[in-house]
Amino acid sequence: MGQQFNAAYWQHRYQLNQTGWDVGEVTPPLKNYFDQLPNKDIRILVPGSGNGYEAEYLFKHGFKQVYLVDVAEAPLQSFARRVPGFPKEHLLHQDFFSLEGEYDLLVEQTFFCALDPSLRQDYARQCANLLKPGGKLMGLLFDTDFAHEGPPFSGSREEYRKYFEPYFHFLHFDTAYNSIQPRQGREVFMLLQKK
Repeated sequence: MGQQFNAAYWQHRYQLNQTGWDVGEVTPPLKNYFDQLPNKDIRILVPGSGNGYEAEYLFKHGFKQVYLVDVAEAPLQSFARRVPGFPKEHLLHQDFFSLEGEYDLLVEQTFFCALDPSLRQDYARQCANLLKPGGKLMGLLFDTDFAHEGPPFSGSREEYRKYFEPYFHFLHFDTAYNSIQPRQGREVFMLLQKK
């Protein structure tokens, strides 16, 4: 990970509450997908989880094999206070790229866009490594040019396709119809299945 965007950088952002990406709840595209999942026993990982609203929603709706991973300790501590019944051993304070394990579903929500773009291919590969055969990567990617230097970093669906195509079948990869208002027309909802 680039020195500028290391664990200390993200810890500092959380401590200063400089978290403009944080909408304070699970977003509608992810919530709608979660509500359609029939099997509550699947192992789910939220990479770069931040405050983990997705994991909180899943846990409160009966999913017990939910894991969060983040390089910054502050959001994991905040999550533990907010969701006291959540298993502490499912809060993984480590680098996503060094994580091992097997999951049925990975949930992407503003982690990919926070990474230095030089890590995007590595991200796609690591997602595939962490998924069981046939496992799925779902979530949202920004399909926009930001006026400022990142994070978040700009990108396009055409660019993203080349990172994921070696490892995944594309089940859905299109503009999200139910993004929150500030992100309308600027997010791609993806549902990819490990090859």
